[in-house]
Amino acid sequence: MEKQMLPNATLALVMGILSIVGCCCYGLPGIIFGIVAIIISTKSEKLYKENPENYLGYGNVKAGKIMGIIGIVLSILLVLFYVWLVVTFGWEALQDQELMQERMQEMMGQ
Repeated sequence: MEKQMLPNATLALVMGILSIVGCCCYGLPGIIFGIVAIIISTKSEKLYKENPENYLGYGNVKAGKIMGIIGIVLSILLVLFYVWLVVTFGWEALQDQELMQERMQEMMGQ
């Protein structure tokens, strides 16, 4: 029997890449794309493990899953950083540069 490409192997890879890129957009797209990449990769991985001799493209599935996990972790770290900024400096300081400089100087003890 001829080997065929795993369904959604390329999609899993693309979603994994988008999850890493999406973490730069305030974190939310990275989390969404990462979750989709992990779900698609898990389904394709299960299909591959049932009949590994019938499918190609398992490397794309593994890479997509790994990048999805990395994208989710980076996105969560970025969201936590934004929450820390708002809690530490306040929403007003993030919108006003002079107020932000004052609060940063207060933090440094000057």
